[in-house]
Amino acid sequence: MTSRHARPPEDGEDAEPFVPGDAVADFHAHTLRSDGVLEPAELVRQAFAAGVRLFAISDHDNLAAYRELTATGAAPLPDGLELIPAVEINAVTRGLDIALPQGELHVLGIGVDPDDAAFEAALASQRGARRARFETTRARLGDLGMPIDAYLDPGTLSRDDALGRPTVARALVAAGHAASVEDAFERWLSWGKPAYVPRTGLGPLEAIRVIRAAGGLASLAHFPWAPDRISLLRTLMDDGLNGLETNHRSFDAEQRDAMANVARALGLVATGGTDYHGDLGSYAEAHAGLVMPDALVAGVRDALSRSPGAARP
Repeated sequence: MTSRHARPPEDGEDAEPFVPGDAVADFHAHTLRSDGVLEPAELVRQAFAAGVRLFAISDHDNLAAYRELTATGAAPLPDGLELIPAVEINAVTRGLDIALPQGELHVLGIGVDPDDAAFEAALASQRGARRARFETTRARLGDLGMPIDAYLDPGTLSRDDALGRPTVARALVAAGHAASVEDAFERWLSWGKPAYVPRTGLGPLEAIRVIRAAGGLASLAHFPWAPDRISLLRTLMDDGLNGLETNHRSFDAEQRDAMANVARALGLVATGGTDYHGDLGSYAEAHAGLVMPDALVAGVRDALSRSPGAARP
């Protein structure tokens, strides 16, 4: 990953000065309402302080953060910040003749209508599948001699939030069973590891359809294999895919260029974001590695303005 913030200093070295990013938009970030570490209001505060003025919180399978931040009586958003309702749907690739890591594609729904009842029903079903997977994972860890119940926040478990494996990974770290979230995934929670539980829920074509029906821009997230999977992209486009995340924070310049070329060739709207969760540092550090050209931001604005029924910035 190419990052524009300073590298950690070696022993005996002085730390290099932090270089802030210049991206004014972020269409992909997570809060505690799914598998992030920050409350929605705190993430908004940090994003605004970093220079973001057009922001989409895209928690997994829920719009709780958006609703919380825009509810009657909620604290006002920072003056000059535009908040877009968005989600990320982790879709299971059943029914598609493709081999993908962990059998999933992730689809961002940017600018969806938060009052669309059918869309909310689909998300509720997704959250139910997530909770079932979470409980199975928790039981499996207990069977492996690594109970994590004492390290889970009761408040998080009692809400109708979209529970995910990062929540389990953080509990494994707190319990001393892993050195970091990444270590927990590598040893226990990833595909093929002892505590891995397959996902159930919507497939990618279904996810794209419900996003488009709710007036949203359906963008395939963090998929650097896109230049070699044009046939797959065309299949997804047949069911309404109209965006591609070309500027994920983890992409280097070469990857961004290759992804942008694919988006242009296929007529997909280029999107981008930090995919911030919070396990690897502050939002400002994630934002410093985000490249978001003005043309990309303008393209997303234009796409949202032309989506009938969408919640527009």
